[in-house]
Amino acid sequence: MVKFTIPLPPVTKKNSQRILVNKATGRPFIAPSEQYKQYEKDAQWFTPACIPPIDKPVNIKCVFYMPTRRRVDLTNLLEAADDVLVHAGVIADDHSGIVVSHDGSRVMHDKENPRTEIEITEWEEGR
Repeated sequence: MVKFTIPLPPVTKKNSQRILVNKATGRPFIAPSEQYKQYEKDAQWFTPACIPPIDKPVNIKCVFYMPTRRRVDLTNLLEAADDVLVHAGVIADDHSGIVVSHDGSRVMHDKENPRTEIEITEWEEGR
């Protein structure tokens, strides 16, 4: 089991997008915002070193403590958390063969201490 906290206000990847234009082709494409890219970079400082990255089926429980009571999409937060874990090398990939579930994940409120608490446990067949 791996358990750790990212002591930063959670940021969703989907709600933090921008449209850019490929200079070579002139075609527009969607890219994460600078805010999300900075969050992903900063969050890596708080992730554990997993060498090699986890490549077995796991449950990733994420409890997001938001700084406001504004409604937020849990699915978008989970996508961002999975991407941070892949980018930091904690998990090998976020496909369904590795990230089997997000059981227990939820959104909470903590104005004074926004954060993401992550617990990665081995997936047990028949759960």
